[in-house]
Amino acid sequence: MAAQEPVTSPDQHAKTPVKAARIAGVVVIVMLLLMLAGNHRGNVENIWLILVAGILAAIMIIDAVLRRNGLRE
Repeated sequence: MAAQEPVTSPDQHAKTPVKAARIAGVVVIVMLLLMLAGNHRGNVENIWLILVAGILAAIMIIDAVLRRNGLRE
């Protein structure tokens, strides 16, 4: 059985630093929203920027709720 298991190093089993990931997510959302004040004419870019920022915010909110309720590590 041991011959079939993949060889991994201990650092591959490390957990994701949650605080750093949340900070990075907020920074990305702010940067996307700051791009709304650009020099483009149409609103298609604005819609995409707001949509992507909203999706990222929703993912972060769902992750926070799941972690608070103990449904995620």
